[in-house]
Amino acid sequence: MPAVPETALSDDDGLEAAAEQAIAACGGDARETVKALIVANAFLEAQVAELRAAVSTGYSRGRYDVERERDRKE
Repeated sequence: MPAVPETALSDDDGLEAAAEQAIAACGGDARETVKALIVANAFLEAQVAELRAAVSTGYSRGRYDVERERDRKE
């Protein structure tokens, strides 16, 4: 079972055009494109982790189990 529904992978949402644009931005080298996307993904994951840490436990209703600075001091 794919992680993303097939309907989300249609050309209608511009996925094919975005892939072509990413490859063109990396000089047509698919390997360099993959590396650039991995770096971009790691950056975005780090941002998500920072934002989750900044959101209060009460606001998120405990959905995220994030170890906070004040919790580690005990």
